Amino acid sequence: MKILYISPSAGDSYYCGNCFRDSLQATALIRAGHDVTVMPLYLPMQLSSEGVPVFFPAVSYYLEQALFRKGNMPAWLGRLTSSKGMLGLASSLSGTTSSAGMEGMTMSMITGEDGAFRRHMEEMVRWMRKDGLPDVIHLSSSLLIGIAGYLKAELGIPVVCSLQDEEVWIDGLKDAWAEAAWKAIEDAAVHVDAFVTTSRYYRDVVRSRLRGIEPRVIEPGVEIARYRDDVLPAEPTVGFFYRMNGLDGLDVLADAFVLLKRRGTVPGLKLRIGGGAIGPDRKLVSKVRATLRPYAEDVLFEEHYSPAGHAAFYRKVTVLSVPLQFDEGVGLYVCEAFAAGRPVVEPRRGSFPEVVGNGGILYEPFGPGPLADALERLLTDRAEYDARRQAAMALARERYASGRCASLLEALYKEIILNNLTITQK
Repeated sequence: MKILYISPSAGDSYYCGNCFRDSLQATALIRAGHDVTVMPLYLPMQLSSEGVPVFFPAVSYYLEQALFRKGNMPAWLGRLTSSKGMLGLASSLSGTTSSAGMEGMTMSMITGEDGAFRRHMEEMVRWMRKDGLPDVIHLSSSLLIGIAGYLKAELGIPVVCSLQDEEVWIDGLKDAWAEAAWKAIEDAAVHVDAFVTTSRYYRDVVRSRLRGIEPRVIEPGVEIARYRDDVLPAEPTVGFFYRMNGLDGLDVLADAFVLLKRRGTVPGLKLRIGGGAIGPDRKLVSKVRATLRPYAEDVLFEEHYSPAGHAAFYRKVTVLSVPLQFDEGVGLYVCEAFAAGRPVVEPRRGSFPEVVGNGGILYEPFGPGPLADALERLLTDRAEYDARRQAAMALARERYASGRCASLLEALYKEIILNNLTITQK
């Protein structure tokens, strides 16, 4: 099969869960023998396919939405704002966790109704025709669902759409924009042949937010051989690997680590922090550094983020903890930790009860104290640690292996291609 993944890029400045999920799925399908192209939107992405341009370039599209929705942007300004240098600058500044002020762009990508959107879609379709049309198109998020309607009208190609954590962005829109966005997604769902999500938890969230949409659950798939390491670090090491901000709980983990160091119950305890940070995160990272300063010799910050560094990070830790402050559709970092043979400690919220299973410890309430207690329990009881570790590896093999994910996606794609062919023949 020839498969096209259309994935918004965060600019490779930090660990973006949806971006990396798309890459893992594409890689698994390539390994299964399929022809897969990853097309980036907004910003360049290391994990995109070679030779694929960036569509809807962030700076250009933002200006079009703000200033040129009723007429074409001057060609010279379009070239400037879509240049490699401008996109590189935008990548270094990207990463807002707030959708405030982005209402116009958000609705444009969902509804596909304005001229700026259609101009960029015309460019995308021209490129697709030149590169060779795919058998199926997979959209990374329903926040891109306007693309589905345009491509179905122009090309008639089956479309799959992933659903994961849309409410984090949509519910931050101002005033009545959030309600309008949810309604527009419901309306546009008619152009999508199948919706998928990564957990039963998020399937239930979708059911409560979007009428008439019933996504299939296909868990993330990780290439276990790239992660597995049976040799644990010489000293007990707690790892944090996600974007370094308050929403992902880095400050909560820092406070818990300080509590553990003061207790002295885990001799030689270390903390390793990775996942990347950008401008809006700097204030919190500075605060975390100040919190950890008394134990700075036991803390390692991996300053620079690269998608290629995922597997290596997990091999350097004993246990992973990302104490999220919101309910996430799936913690891909948990699946990666399991592939490496590392248990986790996570708050009892969102999809964690489903995803973690016996591969780690869930704690509540969600403050530093209960987190410190759970980490202490796991790192001072070798029998429990070994049992959790074995369960983590079993979950990786049975539920989160890349081959399983690829097989489920392949079956889904074949089904909707056949359905579309049957409808066309009628």
